[in-house]
Amino acid sequence: MKVLLYFEGENFIAKSGIGRALKHQKRALELAGVEYTTDVMDSYDILHINTVGVTSPLVIAQAHALGKKVVYHAHSTEEDFRNSFILSNQIAPLFKQHLINMYQMADVIITPTPYSKSLLENYGLEKPIYAVSNGIDLSRYSKDEEKEKTFRSYFHLGPNDKVVVSAGLYLKRKGILDFMEVARMMPEVTFIWFGSTPRIALSSEVKKAIDDHPVNVRLPGYLKGPGFEGAFSGADAFFFPSLEETEGIVVLEALASKQKVVVRDIGVYQGWLKHEYNCLMGKDNHEFVSHLKTIFNQQYSDELIENAYQTAQDRSLDKIGEQLKAIYQSL
Repeated sequence: MKVLLYFEGENFIAKSGIGRALKHQKRALELAGVEYTTDVMDSYDILHINTVGVTSPLVIAQAHALGKKVVYHAHSTEEDFRNSFILSNQIAPLFKQHLINMYQMADVIITPTPYSKSLLENYGLEKPIYAVSNGIDLSRYSKDEEKEKTFRSYFHLGPNDKVVVSAGLYLKRKGILDFMEVARMMPEVTFIWFGSTPRIALSSEVKKAIDDHPVNVRLPGYLKGPGFEGAFSGADAFFFPSLEETEGIVVLEALASKQKVVVRDIGVYQGWLKHEYNCLMGKDNHEFVSHLKTIFNQQYSDELIENAYQTAQDRSLDKIGEQLKAIYQSL
């Protein structure tokens, strides 16, 4: 059994969550002993497609013509398309219909969480839908003092400086506006947002937030390697106020790093994140500030951290690989 993993515009999406999902899929299949290729000209038995652009339908049509089975990985929904790029809300209904047309072309659909599965089911899709996490490479985010030193040195942070990190594209949906406001409410703390988005794609309110960001907010752009990985365990807290996700790979990375996690209380986390069990969840900026102060006051228990790590372990790439393998075999 050989699988074609297809990601349209791989270079363009490399810095996004979908880009990281590609790396995770490759590693998960390697761990499960499933042969794969990313070359559409190569031979294969099953097409596992991850994108919804203009060339994706052509690849699916080719697979159908060859009598191959098609797995569609539904990373996108109308709900997480809204409040993203400029004009996204206006074209969201058209985008939803496009998603429906694309996903219906598959034999089965995979999506990262039960929450996103429920959204797709409400679209009226008639194909089997499986909820399979994007997974997490536990070894990459294990605590590493050298990586933590690299992180704090890169940002010139003293041993007693309080620092909160987050990561994602510059999108309203990702909660960057609230991230800025919470930083204003806690001027004694350094806030770092990893990631960026081309300015031409930003809404006017996000542009303004970036241009007028508080002095205690740092925007280093997209980083990778020890400085980024060390931030997840070397910071004092991971704060992710996203308004909508299909999963949130960065949250898994924080859990795997045994970091103290503060997130918004939204539907996608139902069933795997729980307030005061493996994270702290808030509904508004005042609650976020309160939760971060709880962390700084050493009132975030070791039990929460261990529970969080267990949540990440349940989504380790070896387990995800076996789940993907079972779906392939069912076809």
